[in-house]
Amino acid sequence: MRLNSKEDIIELTPLWKGERFDDGRPKVPDKCLEAMRTMTLEELWKPIFLKGYESQFEGDLKTLHDDGRKLIGRAVTASFVPARPDLKDIMTNVGTREGFVGNFNQWVIDSLTDGDVVVADMYDKIYKGTFIGGNLTTAIKARTNTGGAVIWGGIRDVEQMKSIEDVQVYYRGIDPTPIRDFVMKDFNSITRIGKAVVLPGDIVYGGGGGVLFIPSHLAMEVVDGAAKTHVKDDFGFEMISQGVFTTAQIDRAVWTEDMLDRLVEWIKSDPRGEKYRNLDWSDEYMAAKNDDKKSNETML
Repeated sequence: MRLNSKEDIIELTPLWKGERFDDGRPKVPDKCLEAMRTMTLEELWKPIFLKGYESQFEGDLKTLHDDGRKLIGRAVTASFVPARPDLKDIMTNVGTREGFVGNFNQWVIDSLTDGDVVVADMYDKIYKGTFIGGNLTTAIKARTNTGGAVIWGGIRDVEQMKSIEDVQVYYRGIDPTPIRDFVMKDFNSITRIGKAVVLPGDIVYGGGGGVLFIPSHLAMEVVDGAAKTHVKDDFGFEMISQGVFTTAQIDRAVWTEDMLDRLVEWIKSDPRGEKYRNLDWSDEYMAAKNDDKKSNETML
């Protein structure tokens, strides 16, 4: 038995074709993460939802800071269960054999690297389930620079945590007790955060009232899809205000070729469209043609 197994992580993420970390996690490029900082939750959610990834969001969480700051990074996942003496001995021996030192939660923190986000399922344990406090949040900041944590459980030392710059944490509750009576079940494997399923290397997007976990192999596609949603919104708002299109037309799942032609022309000519001029709309035109064909066949 192994924890944080490179071979297992690669087997769990076969659709990722790019660079990987030494532990096997997909290494989604930094430029992709930076692009997400300018995007909204709904813009990033839509492309993956349309592809059938319907269990990637959890909104029933509290935030360390309520100032609108976002949490964006690559997931390092861990799952825990209530304490059981024989299981604790087994997992402690596994960790010792693999060189881990300290308590189970410290194993996770010690593995972090730049841009990582801790994603820990503490099975909603808050009393004696405080996964991080002031010391470990300081360690997270030191190791990740821009990271933070999503904890399906508790935290402590909140005043200390809030004093640490550029960190955001999503959590379920606060308790002054130290963490006790728990056992690691998985490290960088399949993890559940409430209603959401998370794999190691998924992109964590915390913002807009919850946390979205974006599959690594869809990250770049999602960024392009979110950009398209954004520019379509800008264009759509103007067309509605001018009376060119109705809200029903703008809200169509598939735009007509005429609407796409007007959109592309607007992107070319309007200064607001400048940063979207490299987007490829061929898939949208193909969808418009197919939709028009289906409509014609229905009429026959």
